[in-house]
Amino acid sequence: MLFIGLDLGTSSVKALLMDESGNIEASCSRGYPCFHRYPGWSEQEPLDWYKGSIAAIKELVHGSDVDPLDVRGIGIGGQMHGLVTLDEDDAVIRPAILWNDGRSEQESEYLNNEIGMDRLSAWCGNIAFPGFTAPKLLWMRKREPDSFNRIRKVMLPKDYLVYRLSGEFSTDVSDASGTLLFDVRDRCWSVDMLELCGLSIGQMPEVHESFEPVGTLSPNVARELGLPNDVIVVAGAGDNAAAAVGCGAVEEGQCNISLGTSGTVFLPSNSFRVDDENTLHSFDDATGGYHLMGCILSAASAYSWWSEAILGRNDYAKQEGEIPELGVNPVLFLPYLMGERSPVNDSEARGAFVGMSLDTTQAQMTQAVMEGVAFALRDCFEHAEAMGIRVDRVTACGGGARNDVWRSILANVLGRSIALLEHEEGPGFGAGILAMVGCGLYPTVIDAALRFNQVSSLVPFDPIIATEYNKRYKKYKELYPALKRVFHSEGSDSHDRAL
Repeated sequence: MLFIGLDLGTSSVKALLMDESGNIEASCSRGYPCFHRYPGWSEQEPLDWYKGSIAAIKELVHGSDVDPLDVRGIGIGGQMHGLVTLDEDDAVIRPAILWNDGRSEQESEYLNNEIGMDRLSAWCGNIAFPGFTAPKLLWMRKREPDSFNRIRKVMLPKDYLVYRLSGEFSTDVSDASGTLLFDVRDRCWSVDMLELCGLSIGQMPEVHESFEPVGTLSPNVARELGLPNDVIVVAGAGDNAAAAVGCGAVEEGQCNISLGTSGTVFLPSNSFRVDDENTLHSFDDATGGYHLMGCILSAASAYSWWSEAILGRNDYAKQEGEIPELGVNPVLFLPYLMGERSPVNDSEARGAFVGMSLDTTQAQMTQAVMEGVAFALRDCFEHAEAMGIRVDRVTACGGGARNDVWRSILANVLGRSIALLEHEEGPGFGAGILAMVGCGLYPTVIDAALRFNQVSSLVPFDPIIATEYNKRYKKYKELYPALKRVFHSEGSDSHDRAL
């Protein structure tokens, strides 16, 4: 039996073909553009996701030495929080507004300050962030009322793919948790938040657990793909929840850190918990439980910005070989290149290098970028520890986590060893596991995830280097408070200025 896992990312869709034992038979990806029409905006065309996914699936099943008739299920892990809207004819109304779009700062302030954080937390378990879906809907209602009034279906990015593949209007609990329209504690849509945003239950997708089947491939899609009509499509999960399944971070005491375009600290929890300081997100989990998550908006994207856009280099291995010594670097970097979500929740925050002199080298600045991202992740990690969250094992995934130097920096900044897995394929692998559970191969997501995720080695930390990083982390923590007044000195309504 074969299963397909899709990872609908910000820059590309990645597809895996795997057997029931978790062996990867084939993989491929298809890229698509991201549009930035105004400062702070980030949009994509949902049709590009679908076309890319169809092309990737065709390559998987017809470009490999496998029998397409053996494919049993499809699961999707996808970028969270994006707003996809369809009209009564199922046509996309406007480009999708993505997770890293900051245009809804005013709407977020309205929700947090006028509706109130306490009320939002009681309704949804979270407060408002510009990246979440509800502020985007309020922005659309105010700025694009004609388009807003045409909405008949509200979807998240991966749910659009599920809809196109199966014809089923559905979502899962983990992805819905990031909309600020969802009651995380009770795993259902929040009637209060929907009413506030001018929406009805009928405009929202049916909610499923991540591993639950929502339908099968529609006949036209099955014919186009050359797959059986009875291929099961499961609800899928938000990318971080799917990645945690793919990395085996499915029980309390485990932590998965993602170093992708953004960076996350993902912590499974046996019970529903809310961060009193509203710095971490409280979400439902793909396992049927809950998790806490801290998210920084610029992780691997900060490194690629520095290397490619500023230095004009893409020889990453050579750059890392130029770094002189871990723990010893006078330069600090604040990685708030797109504003920041956790733990500061400030879309106006910006990146900064501090501590440079005439002796500063390019290698020191490269090192500072990687260290700044690691410090930002530690900031989220410490907020979780302050809540009493136990962490016994840390794993890492994402493109940045394949970087030996960056992994070592992260281990020393956290003062914890990082477990490396035999298979690390992130959200796509987790989505494939969800498909296996949905097809009945395993009784629970936890059973399947732990079966497929064996630790192969550890990235250790050096107590001496970790001590030096503790000193530098304290200095890093002083940067944002010191620079906050500068960040906020000019106002932030980028859309109004652009128009």
